[in-house]
Amino acid sequence: MTSPEKDEVLESSEAVNPSAGSPSSPSSASEEPAAPEAAGAPAEAEVVEEEIVEEDADAEAVAKAKAEVADWQDKYMRLHAEWDTYRRRMTEQRAEEKLRATEKLVEGLLPVIDDFERTISYATDNGETGLLDGVKAVMNKLVAVLEKDGVQVISPEGEAFDALECQAVATVDDPGAFDETVAQVYQKGYRMGKKVLRPAMVTVTTGGPKRPQEDKAE
Repeated sequence: MTSPEKDEVLESSEAVNPSAGSPSSPSSASEEPAAPEAAGAPAEAEVVEEEIVEEDADAEAVAKAKAEVADWQDKYMRLHAEWDTYRRRMTEQRAEEKLRATEKLVEGLLPVIDDFERTISYATDNGETGLLDGVKAVMNKLVAVLEKDGVQVISPEGEAFDALECQAVATVDDPGAFDETVAQVYQKGYRMGKKVLRPAMVTVTTGGPKRPQEDKAE
């Protein structure tokens, strides 16, 4: 029986254990686990990037909502201010219309009051005491009604002459009185609020000393 050759024995042992004769096999086995870590890094970067994008979108939505709220609030404040202005204007307009209507009524009644005063003067001069008392009562009642609605009588006898409320129809020489003092009221005047419905017809003194500045201011 012939024994196998030495080379044939070595070849058969390499065929049974191929890795035994390869010196680089351990190093290649140790490098294989690093592959999953390299593959997971891009995925984590994408997740972080998506979170940043979502945060930016949320911040933009919040900013837009705040801008809309501010815009609506500004519109509300403007509308509220316009409504207050309109309501105040309408209230003033109604008050002015009411005042003008009352002014026309009062102006129409002034000649009636003048007739009452002339009747009272006639009755006083001619001794008609019975008629005088009745006429006085009616006239006082009429004047009280007008005063209740804001009418004021202008009868500045003995006071400083005011050209805005009085109309001088004559002058009276009176050295004992201050210059430009109302000496007599021929016809009473009337005002309503700040408006003079009719100035008083008066006579004014002349020839006296000048009125002190304090009295003029009063």
